[in-house]
Amino acid sequence: MEDRIKKRFNQTILEQALDRYQISMKQIQPLDGFESFIYEFDREDGPGILRITHSIRRSPDLIRGELDWITYLKVGGASVAHPIPSKSGELVEIVEDGTGGSFLVTAFERAEGEPHNGSEWSTDLLHQYGQIIGRLHYLSREYQPRQTSWKRPEWDDPVMLEVERYLPGEDQEIKNIYRELRDYLGALPRDTETYGLIHQDAHRGNFFVTKNGKITLFDFDDCVYSWYINDIALILFYAAMGREDQSEFISQFLTGFLPGYCSENKLHAAWFKEIPYFLKLREIDLYAVIHRSFDVENLDDPWCAWYMDGRRERLEKKIPFLDFDFEKYSQQSLGSVK
Repeated sequence: MEDRIKKRFNQTILEQALDRYQISMKQIQPLDGFESFIYEFDREDGPGILRITHSIRRSPDLIRGELDWITYLKVGGASVAHPIPSKSGELVEIVEDGTGGSFLVTAFERAEGEPHNGSEWSTDLLHQYGQIIGRLHYLSREYQPRQTSWKRPEWDDPVMLEVERYLPGEDQEIKNIYRELRDYLGALPRDTETYGLIHQDAHRGNFFVTKNGKITLFDFDDCVYSWYINDIALILFYAAMGREDQSEFISQFLTGFLPGYCSENKLHAAWFKEIPYFLKLREIDLYAVIHRSFDVENLDDPWCAWYMDGRRERLEKKIPFLDFDFEKYSQQSLGSVK
């Protein structure tokens, strides 16, 4: 999280946010939040999640667009955590920060179940995972926000993708690679079967699983208009990163995931050759975000320190983020699950 947002947050703002949703201080438990302040709460009517973000990051209408899409997905049968209105019936509450900006407060149902550990991926779980993402993409084909001002941004909108703003001056080569990548992706074809509103962060940290294996997806804060294959690329980005057996793992993961996905939405094998480009985009974007939010010379976050170790050299050498031949896999395997 940016320091300028942290510095504006205080106990008074938290108390105001809680009051808007009739939550007491005794009912909350702080959770880790990378971009927002996140709290779990337990009221008499059930548990929920309170998210407090800042207008520096998102506008009220941008958040209303997020919530509108979640509601649309829920009605369409997708397993997602639904928004909870405030005591005044609003889905976004605005709390002034006293410096010309505001904190934007939203609440959601707490997803049933618990986080997935990331180590064991059963075929049934992967099939359901694929089904949920496929359902999102299928529903996205017909989605229109209820108000035009609520429309979510495109994938390369500066409000969502701020790579050049946060890369340091010595990373000029990485900036050049990023610009080439952005131009390449920007020239890809777009139609309702391949391009629409996507989650853009549907990794295992953003869903819970019940003991019976039911997945509920949440945290749609990064949803943008992009290619559906991008969602699949980003799922693989986090599921396979750091694994020594990347090729074997990705093959097994896709073998379980794709039948579920294709039971809900069409997926053409030709798009698999684009996955490495979307992986590289996220690799660079995450590299820039860590530069934005941390002192990279004195990283005290273990995960960020691990990610940044040797990252500049890997990016400059254009080393693929994942060691896997996606095009070959799609030609050999995707036809059997259409």
